[in-house]
Amino acid sequence: MIQQEDRKPTPVPRVLAVIPARGGSKGVPAKNLAPVGGVPLVTRAVRECLAARLVTDVVVSTDDAAIAAAAREAGGEAVRRPADIAGDLATSEAAVLHALDSHESLHGPFDAVLLVQCTSPFLVREDIDGVAAAVVEDGADTALTVAPFHGFVWRDAEDGAGADGGELSRGVNHDKAYRPRRQDRPQDLLETGAAYAMDAAGFRKHQHRFFGRTELVRTDPARVLEIDDPHDLSRARALAPLFDSVRPGALPTRADIDAVVLDFDGTQTDDRVLIDSDGRELVAVHRGDGLGVAALRKAGLPLLILSTERNPVVAARAHKLRIPVLHGIDRKDEALKQWCEEQGIAPERVLYVGNDVNDLPCFGLVGWPVAVAGAHDVVRGAARAVTSRPGGEGAIREIASWILGPSLEGPAPEAAPPLGDPSLKTPPLEGSPRERPSLEDAPPQDRRSAHPTRTRTPVPHEQLS
Repeated sequence: MIQQEDRKPTPVPRVLAVIPARGGSKGVPAKNLAPVGGVPLVTRAVRECLAARLVTDVVVSTDDAAIAAAAREAGGEAVRRPADIAGDLATSEAAVLHALDSHESLHGPFDAVLLVQCTSPFLVREDIDGVAAAVVEDGADTALTVAPFHGFVWRDAEDGAGADGGELSRGVNHDKAYRPRRQDRPQDLLETGAAYAMDAAGFRKHQHRFFGRTELVRTDPARVLEIDDPHDLSRARALAPLFDSVRPGALPTRADIDAVVLDFDGTQTDDRVLIDSDGRELVAVHRGDGLGVAALRKAGLPLLILSTERNPVVAARAHKLRIPVLHGIDRKDEALKQWCEEQGIAPERVLYVGNDVNDLPCFGLVGWPVAVAGAHDVVRGAARAVTSRPGGEGAIREIASWILGPSLEGPAPEAAPPLGDPSLKTPPLEGSPRERPSLEDAPPQDRRSAHPTRTRTPVPHEQLS
């Protein structure tokens, strides 16, 4: 009889990700809370760390109560950073060491500690796992993310070096007298500044991010961006719709939201107004949007149309869609906040669809700001998601498919309000809807003329006040 040998399970390495995020920032005020793709930088970093396969704990080191709150809301933990290591001259290593000591005092020792910079907005979980694996699986002492770099680096000569006909500048990674082809040059690698991993015991001994054997983890150079000034932040916001759209969780599902709020002009229309010979205004809407709204309503989601312009067509469209409307609103964010309070809905669980700069205050209030294709550049940069279809051409139908699936068959509603239910709170229409009719109801010739072609439960550290 062969007796099986008892084997103890291999312990899972414990990996702590530390995200340093001070409240003070000279170049970009409140930088670590600045939204990119509709999500604060610190929240983006926490989410990617939590999604990484090897990370077991995520801590944000901060001296700022708002940053701590954002970290906890994203699912991480926060540790108060002492003032003596929170100034402009403080090192990231000091913050990581303090967070490691604080967290280990509550949860025991860790095998590896990561330094993750939230000012690298396009850092992804695969990169975080890459540096962690280099240490806990491949035996490296330290690791960092790098990107292929093909540039020729130059440096100004030292003061006075150019006197008497001397060189004014010099090549750093090349000989200026010899210009080889890119494929004939050695491959240079640029430190991205996004993620580092260290053996925990070695880091405590050396108190520096590099020691022993260092492994380089290659990452996509297109995603390399560090936010140090307002121009960097603008670039990040412009790039976010491109990079974020292909990431897991980039689009909302029914589980992510409790209400949908829609702007009107430019989101449900193509933002144009046509005037006939009698001075009547016409706008174009999309039948698919009506189908999408009906499906969202059937799924039990509260809906609202919120518009700056006061016009009978807005109320007429809301009446046809059987959803409430607030129009003629100067401060849309205040109206939205009040509506959320009346409905008992948390703003962070609201999806808001807009297209222009007057929608930005609402974008800053909700959890899912969405821009339609063709929206103003600034609006697309502030959005968490951007549709592929423009306003008036099925953008709302597209959003409904994100939430409910392509067939629009979402979860069954608890109760669908009947037509004319007082809870809809749709105000009476002012004047005749035909003063500016929706072209969905117009004769075919009018419509043609209007259309050109792993779960963690955070254990709180000391509360920040």
